[in-house]
Amino acid sequence: MSAEVAAAAESVFPQLEALLPHVQKPIQYVGGELNSTVKPWESTDVRWALMYPDAYEVGLPNQGVMILYEVLNEQEGVLAERTYSVWPDLEALMREHAVPQFTVDSHRPVGAFDVFGLSFSTELGYTNMLTALDLAGIPLESKDRGLDDPIVLAGGHAAFNPEPIADFIDAAIIGDGEQAVLDMTKIIRDWKAEGRPGGREEVLFRLAKTGSVYIPAFYDVEYLPDGRIARVVPNKSGVPWRVSKHTVMDLDEWPYPKQPLVPLAETVHERMSVEIFRGCTRGCRFCQAGMITRPVRERSITGIGDMVEKGLKATGFEEVGLLSLSSADHSEIGDIAKGLADRYEEDKIGLSLPSTRVDAFNVDLANELTRNGRRSGLTFAPEGGSERMRKVINKMVSEEDLIRTVSTAYGNGWRQVKLYFMCGLPTETDDDVLQIADMAMNVIAEGRKVSGQNDIRCTVSIGGFVPKPHTPFQWAPQLSAQETDARLEKLRDKIRGDKKYGRSIGFRYHDGKPGIVEGLLSRGDRRIGAVIRAVYEDGGRFDGWREHFSYDRWMSCADKVLPAFGVDVDWYTTREKTYEEVLPWDHLDSGLDKDWLWEDWQDALDETEVEDCRWTPCFDCGVCPAMDTHIQVGPTGKKLLPLTVKNAAPVSSGHSH
Repeated sequence: MSAEVAAAAESVFPQLEALLPHVQKPIQYVGGELNSTVKPWESTDVRWALMYPDAYEVGLPNQGVMILYEVLNEQEGVLAERTYSVWPDLEALMREHAVPQFTVDSHRPVGAFDVFGLSFSTELGYTNMLTALDLAGIPLESKDRGLDDPIVLAGGHAAFNPEPIADFIDAAIIGDGEQAVLDMTKIIRDWKAEGRPGGREEVLFRLAKTGSVYIPAFYDVEYLPDGRIARVVPNKSGVPWRVSKHTVMDLDEWPYPKQPLVPLAETVHERMSVEIFRGCTRGCRFCQAGMITRPVRERSITGIGDMVEKGLKATGFEEVGLLSLSSADHSEIGDIAKGLADRYEEDKIGLSLPSTRVDAFNVDLANELTRNGRRSGLTFAPEGGSERMRKVINKMVSEEDLIRTVSTAYGNGWRQVKLYFMCGLPTETDDDVLQIADMAMNVIAEGRKVSGQNDIRCTVSIGGFVPKPHTPFQWAPQLSAQETDARLEKLRDKIRGDKKYGRSIGFRYHDGKPGIVEGLLSRGDRRIGAVIRAVYEDGGRFDGWREHFSYDRWMSCADKVLPAFGVDVDWYTTREKTYEEVLPWDHLDSGLDKDWLWEDWQDALDETEVEDCRWTPCFDCGVCPAMDTHIQVGPTGKKLLPLTVKNAAPVSSGHSH
């Protein structure tokens, strides 16, 4: 290895350390977490810097980054380190003292790595990516990068439409990352071993040729006079017309993270998490995660048990989160919850499900989830306030289901229930939203009745609906920020004005402004890159944080940049799209058949519900044949037996198992 390469990778901690006394929460930049990995630079030939483009407290618990970090570091000759967004106080000092963006593991400069991989679960992290690139000394636009700059790679759910950031990234991976990063590592290793022939273009071409890594620079976008896209075409032979998503079929083969990271500073989730299945076929029309992660693949009950056991030993956490898009839908959730509660009864390990479907919740499950832990609030997501709205979005939950479920909860000692709804859904009226108040009041009335108590609480939490790519609502018009705010104000007045129940109902809502920016970024095309860059240059950072987000900044930058293209913010957000229109992400294949999505959009407008294909015949969404995959659900018939040896202490007798 040349001396300059080694020098480029030296730790910047001596320079950084001098700055830390002058910033808030310096501990988040120090590294050295339990289960973190540090490898000697010289012993590896492919090196990844992984970033969740948000603050440490949000980024560290992110499962996606944690899994890839471990998958890569298990490989011989491969190194992966983590980096997070630095707060503006440290950013200013780093610029002043020429300290580059660094990893928390070894404080090496991000610019020295082969790959800089960013995981986007939300589009509001795009300005943070530009900050990190700039601090790392990596040219913001891919066309300006040289041989020694890292390959900038996007992944995560937002990467299913990477077009707004196409100018800034070299590559995108859509779908599951576990196998994909290993395949990519091999291609980069071979190219480096051959002496990096053909330079940067050649390694990107080798990645593109696989058909499963998207290289934006190898595609040209042509526009119609009215601003719509005419077509997206490869500009290099050997590059595929469409790029397909990755799907890991056997989750038991990927039991990650085995050694979850334990944060030093406080983070948003202080628990060990296990993903119990991937994918969802409930078919909620607004839900991008459910659509793009099909088919359903369950982890086996014994696989889950092993992961929990190893993870608790490795971390010392006292709570286990059972993660998925709808955890109560696992075909063996009852046995999983009972098995884990039995196994950890003496250790007082609590179990939690992030959010529970109204129709999948029952008292047995509720009791297992609270047997060893505290009784935290329960969260349900009816999403639509009226029966009609729930038909439009295909969320098949009736008000009776909800009342029956909360009745069960309040009757069994719960005092607090949280309900999630959306405002601004397609075809929604004021009346649909006002019915949220009626539902909340009925919930309180039922709670008081079954518990005989008056200290019953119900929190109503409302988010603005943002249409997302690869969903039936990808053609839908978005409600303007003003209309969203007006609708929510009417709802707030109705709740507050109720003498009998109003004081027992908490009301939390986001105003409509961040949703418009998110809508612009989620359904945007390459022309939006200029807006993102203008916002970044104007000081935009941490757009996912209310106190840092500036709607006015986004709108004024869009007003400056977009007229040159003959479009505006409304053109991307509040305009309804037609069947003929080429959507910016049509060349990225999520497996879903576009005609099936369109038919489902028409069904939504007709208020027609569609069943869950896990338990009914196939509806031809296209994923299984296109991706050569299939739905995998239990039951396996296995039970999760308590372990005989627990921390090497004898199990006390007197338990009936």
